[in-house]
Amino acid sequence: MTKPSQRGLVVIGASAGGVETLRRVVADLPADFPGSICIVLHIAPGSPSALAAILDRAGPLPCQAAADGDALQTGEILVAPPDRHLVIADGRVGLTLGPRENGHRPSVDVLFRSAAQAQYSRVVGVVLSGTRDDGTAGLAVIKSHGGAAIVQDPEEALYGGMPSNALAHVRVDAVSPSGQIADTIVRMVSASSTILRPPFDNPGHSAMPSEPVVSVCPECGGVLTEHREAGLTQWVCRVGHRYSPESLADAQAEGVEGALWAAVRALEERQALLQRMAEQLESRHQHRSAHSFRRRAAEASRQAVSVRQALGHAAAVSLQHIADDADGAPGEEVAYDEP
Repeated sequence: MTKPSQRGLVVIGASAGGVETLRRVVADLPADFPGSICIVLHIAPGSPSALAAILDRAGPLPCQAAADGDALQTGEILVAPPDRHLVIADGRVGLTLGPRENGHRPSVDVLFRSAAQAQYSRVVGVVLSGTRDDGTAGLAVIKSHGGAAIVQDPEEALYGGMPSNALAHVRVDAVSPSGQIADTIVRMVSASSTILRPPFDNPGHSAMPSEPVVSVCPECGGVLTEHREAGLTQWVCRVGHRYSPESLADAQAEGVEGALWAAVRALEERQALLQRMAEQLESRHQHRSAHSFRRRAAEASRQAVSVRQALGHAAAVSLQHIADDADGAPGEEVAYDEP
């Protein structure tokens, strides 16, 4: 059975460069905004977050850090606290210590998926400035449940990674610069939608059968399996760490770089040890053995140089990593340190 309904829940995800955009969006929303808003911004787990206070001062709507069990209230904004996933269920929010997704807790995808599963087409999902691809899979789930999708114009975003990935994989309803996002949200919330339970909403059938892949979870070392949901592929380990394609590639690149540096260290230590052995043998006039150890030391040194050269090439080509605001992206600390 279907029925028309006004969209009443707005979920917003942002990362690096997102604080200023969030401030602009909140400032432009009307005081009589007819919906609830939940926000996830990537932040370091141990960092105190001043985001709720910043947004509370920025516009007419009250904003506070979400507490477990808070009810969704019309005209109020809830912000995910550090190191907790923000989820929606039964008209309330929950805070969980679930596995990180795309390396983040809180994760935008977690909020978006739970909102779609709880509110169906009543949801408006918004992806703002940020690197990598957190939020893309969740936005696809929102759309597959009949909700609306808004993406910040990546050309205007300080970091265009998250908006660009969303546009590449999701048929969004609007692409807006920061100065028009609030108006777009109001239009989406005011428009009626048809509430239709998706055919795959049963959690047991929400994804296609998984297939094993020859890879391990960058976080826990468990086997990753491939899952496809709402037309997008993600990789999930047994305990629940979840990665979208770009986030998994970056996490693996960091692991490869670490392994290469470990190889450099081991080879240089081997070279030093072999050289020391050669010197000791020379002091005992065992010249043939000393020559053999020096030859092996030189080979270890050449191997270490080769690995260092591979590291330099990889850093310029495939291991280049843009730090997210969870690691202190430029500009984010300034925003959070405001009194």
